[in-house]
Amino acid sequence: MIEARNAGEWVVRLQDGENVTDVLRGLESDSALILTGIGMVRDVKLGFWNGSEYEVHAYPKPAELLSLQGNLAVDDAGERIAHVHISLSRQDGSMRGGHLVAATVHNTLEMGLQPLIGIAMHRRPESNGLVGLFPREL
Repeated sequence: MIEARNAGEWVVRLQDGENVTDVLRGLESDSALILTGIGMVRDVKLGFWNGSEYEVHAYPKPAELLSLQGNLAVDDAGERIAHVHISLSRQDGSMRGGHLVAATVHNTLEMGLQPLIGIAMHRRPESNGLVGLFPREL
């Protein structure tokens, strides 16, 4: 991973073979918005919330990453949670999208993030089975 960061902006480049979800959870921020992401990924697993659980769909072949957005927060145990949605274009031009469960970088992935200053992002389970976001001012 290659990164550059100042108080309000953050650019990250992931390289071939890096695990996207592991890198996101390992970023040193407990509160950030993931504003954009482009590149290529493979071995992708996307989730679709059906009202009671995530249905997971696998896409092993390389695909263009058209968009990536979400946020970084922490849970009750202090673990970082990356809630991310992505859009993919497969080789035939068909598109897929959903909640990012897993992906491996294929060639490169470039992201722009915004660290949140003075805002804490916290996630905790809700009665519907989802893990809700509870932002608050510090």
